[in-house]
Amino acid sequence: MRKLWFNVIPGRDTEADLIFHFPQELPKYLRGYHVSTKEEMINIAALLFRISVNNDKTQLVMIPKMLKELVPGDQLKAMSENEWKKTITAAYNKQAGMTVEEAKVAFLKAVFRWPTFGCAFFEVKQTSEEKFPDIVRIAISKQGLTIIHPKTKEVLANHPFNRLANWCSGSTYFHMTIGSLVRGTKFLCETSLGYKMDDLITSYVTMYSRERKAAQTRNQRFDL
Repeated sequence: MRKLWFNVIPGRDTEADLIFHFPQELPKYLRGYHVSTKEEMINIAALLFRISVNNDKTQLVMIPKMLKELVPGDQLKAMSENEWKKTITAAYNKQAGMTVEEAKVAFLKAVFRWPTFGCAFFEVKQTSEEKFPDIVRIAISKQGLTIIHPKTKEVLANHPFNRLANWCSGSTYFHMTIGSLVRGTKFLCETSLGYKMDDLITSYVTMYSRERKAAQTRNQRFDL
């Protein structure tokens, strides 16, 4: 499992793509965590179908029964089963000659275009911001922390790591202070996964701190 998604470019390390990146990114996609167009979903569905059946065209009739494995759960009703089958079949035929491994890398390259690629997602109950819904989705990535509306997928707030003054967690909560410790805004969440959020943020912040120190050391050497 990859913990920190930093400098991950699909296609650069095929072994890592197949062993780590694809198995981690696929469930997030099918849970509907990303914002994608209908064309993107059709193309990705064809790739996922190829990953399941390879070149066996006799399985095309099974597409309607396989839709939950091909299309994000919240988008299944975007088209009828027959329309999904028709469009996925057309996209699958255009991808003729592609291997299963190539299809997995192509899936990652498609998801890589979205700002939510490589994010870890957490659904929490927040009790601090009246303008936000009670349940929000928090995405943690190399860019920082993003608060997302779980139904519309609208970005409600972005908080880079350098804006987080403090954070802490317990068995039932995750709390953070945005801005400064004295005048910052507190954001309180109820979640059983607070320890994971805490650990992930700490790991990213530690990584950036090490990078800054390494860069300063290199600059000092050049100055000598």
